[in-house]
Amino acid sequence: MKSLDTIPTGKLERAGKLVKTGVKIGGNYVKYYGKRLVDPETSKDTLDQDNAEDIYDGLKSLKGSALKVAQMLSMEKNLLPRAYVEKFSLSQFSVPPLSAPLVRKTFKKYLDKYPEDIFDEFEKDSVNAASIGQVHRAEKGGKKLAVKIQYPGVAESISSDLALVKPVAIKMFNLKGKDSEKYFKEVEHKLVEETNYILELEQSHEITTECSVIPNMQFPKYYRELSSERILTMDWMDGTHLGEFTRTDFDADAGNTLGQALWDFYMFQIHKLRRVHADPHPGNFLVSSEGKLIAIDFGCIKQIPEDFYVPYFELAKEENINNDKIFMEKLYELEILTPTDSEEELRFFKALFKEMLTIFTSPFHKETFDFGDEGFWSKIANLSERYSKDEQIRKMNGNRGSKHFLYINRTFFGLYNLLHDLKAKVEVNHFEKYLD
Repeated sequence: MKSLDTIPTGKLERAGKLVKTGVKIGGNYVKYYGKRLVDPETSKDTLDQDNAEDIYDGLKSLKGSALKVAQMLSMEKNLLPRAYVEKFSLSQFSVPPLSAPLVRKTFKKYLDKYPEDIFDEFEKDSVNAASIGQVHRAEKGGKKLAVKIQYPGVAESISSDLALVKPVAIKMFNLKGKDSEKYFKEVEHKLVEETNYILELEQSHEITTECSVIPNMQFPKYYRELSSERILTMDWMDGTHLGEFTRTDFDADAGNTLGQALWDFYMFQIHKLRRVHADPHPGNFLVSSEGKLIAIDFGCIKQIPEDFYVPYFELAKEENINNDKIFMEKLYELEILTPTDSEEELRFFKALFKEMLTIFTSPFHKETFDFGDEGFWSKIANLSERYSKDEQIRKMNGNRGSKHFLYINRTFFGLYNLLHDLKAKVEVNHFEKYLD
């Protein structure tokens, strides 16, 4: 894969890249409708494929928050056409890397030394390039290390990138009015945190220390003296990316063991630490040769305030979903319903969230849950498809729920998808033994 010698960092330069992408997409639609004139049965699959390709190509040269949004969307398997999910998922660990001269320049700027002056060995070619940074192998004092280097200009371009993505998101999620601003501010806040590698180092150390009680989990050690706000050094962890592992012919016991570790890891963080690794995509996990799960990225950590945690998990209880009075109280507490809603909106969103929560919280209503159960996933897919085509919902304000839903729901949806890929059967309350 060809490396990048420069990344567009100016607002106009980055906007220009997206404009060019928009022109390409316009051309794809022209081709599609031309084919439709000849053959009315022409499928949209080719259009989706072409658009996904062009959008991804435009974003991958920008890197940063624009590409991070694609990564986040790739987890929404029931929201986007498959072509987009498959293409955008490449942003997890397959994008063009920085060139060696640009890497050396970054080291000199942030550690005041070149990599060869710091490490005994340093591989100039990256082994992994993603949305915000890329990883290089290194060695020092006999230890194998992974060195993550942030792309130039990423932190400085977050606000302008989100301004470019905003119109697309507003249309896609039917957001209306100034209230939607809280969601964009939440995304911006988390992306700014992800570019602070000093913060990531502290979070990584704290959470991995706490979560060391979870069986079948492994974590790298982080090195403060070899890190800075844009460079992060940790142990090199040998393993297979979880996404690659799930495409192999693994046995059910391995899937269940990894799935239980993953479930316990997340439930422990949420219920014990009140903060959580909110980026559960396959690129952030490895499977070791001993069959253990390795978590390797703690850049995106979501704090869970008590006034959100309590009603959120009260709504995960089946008896509360079926108690009309309690159910309505919690919908208001979580800002799913608002005092300004019309009678039509109250009826519609009450019914929608009752159906949605009944499905999504069903794993919490059993002692053991099989995430490989296709019946569970077909219910989710059917619900998503039905409401994506509902004309009524497009007339209503899509600003629904506390800003904290963004990353907590993303966490659960990503977790469910990983467990589905592992075809894992998990003991739902198994994590409780590690809380004390």
